[in-house]
Amino acid sequence: MDVPDIQILSAGTALAGPPIDNAELAKQLHQSAAWAQWIDAFVGTHARHFSVDMATGQTRGSLADLGEMAGSRALAAAGLEPGQVDLVVMGTCSPDMLVPATVNMIADRLGIDGVPAYQLQSGCSGAVQALDVARRMLLTGERRNALVIGGDALSVKHLDYRRDLSGLAPDQLLNFVLFSDAAGAVVLSTKPRPGSVVLRQTFVRLTGLHRPPGQSLGYFGQGDRHGDRPDAGTAEDYKAIEHSVPVMAAEVLQELLDDSGWKQDDIDYLLPPQLSGRMTERIVEGLTVPGAQEISCVAETGNTGNAIALFQIERVLPRMVSGDRAIGISVESSKWIKAGFALERF
Repeated sequence: MDVPDIQILSAGTALAGPPIDNAELAKQLHQSAAWAQWIDAFVGTHARHFSVDMATGQTRGSLADLGEMAGSRALAAAGLEPGQVDLVVMGTCSPDMLVPATVNMIADRLGIDGVPAYQLQSGCSGAVQALDVARRMLLTGERRNALVIGGDALSVKHLDYRRDLSGLAPDQLLNFVLFSDAAGAVVLSTKPRPGSVVLRQTFVRLTGLHRPPGQSLGYFGQGDRHGDRPDAGTAEDYKAIEHSVPVMAAEVLQELLDDSGWKQDDIDYLLPPQLSGRMTERIVEGLTVPGAQEISCVAETGNTGNAIALFQIERVLPRMVSGDRAIGISVESSKWIKAGFALERF
C-alpha cells in the first residue's frame, strides 16, 4: 500500500476576550507604570487574552468554547462537514474537567461522532504531539481526515489575577505576564488538493531524564481557591529555560533537516518557539537559517500554550507558494520535550 502524503487543508484559531496590554495589566494588578514598561522592554510580550474578566473575576468562556470556535473555523476553511472527520486529537495542559475530556465536548458541539478521539495532556509541545499522533494514524490509510486541536485557558483555574501579587517570587509573577487563553485547530487529510501544504515530518522526544522540571503547574490552581495546597500554583525556573531552550531548539532544527534531507538555506519560513517576544528573539538569533522568514505571534497574542504552534501554522499557510518549505520548533520546559514539524508546498 502506498503511503499517502498528509496534507494540511486549513487552520483556525480563537482568542479569549479582548486584548489586555501591559498598561492595563499593570493597572489591574495594582502594579506601577514602570512595571508595564519593564514587561515591554525585557519580556517583549505586549498583549494577552483571558477567559476571565479581570475586573469582575467572572469566567466568560471555557477551553471547550475556544476549541469549538477554532475547530469550526478550521472545518469551514477546509470545506468539510463534521461527518467527514474521521479522527480528533487534542493537546492541552488545562482541560475544563477531568471527565468528560474537553476534546469530547468539542467534538460533540461540532457534531462529530463515531470516530476515535484522543486528548493528550502536555505543556507547550502538546499541539505538536497531537499533530504527530494524527499524522501517524492517517499514514495507515484507514482514515482520511483528522481535526487536530491545541489550546489552554490558564486564567480560569490556574492564574488568579485578582489576588495580591506583591509577595510573589519573580518566577511565579512571570507567569501572570506570559500566558494567554486561546485555541487553534488544523485539518489534516490524505486527499490532496491543489496548492495544499504537506506535513512532511513530525517528531516528539522526551529529553528530561534526571533533570528537574523547568516549569510546574499544580493540579489545583490558585483560581480554584486551593492556593494553600502544596500542589497548587505555578513555578518557573526561567534561568534554566533561558539556557536550555535555545540549545534544544537548535537540536530540533538539525534533526528535522537531517530527517528531511533539507539544508538550512532550503528553509523559507521558520516557526520558532514562542515563550515570549524577547526569548523568541534570542532563539532565532542562535538558529542559522539564512533567508528564512520568521513566523511569530507571541508579542501580540501572548503565549497561548498548546495553541501557539497552530497560530503559527495559520499565519504561514497563506504565505507559502509552490516549492516553499517551513520548519516549526516547539520546546516544552516542564520536563524538557523537544518537538518539531516540517511543511512543504508543492
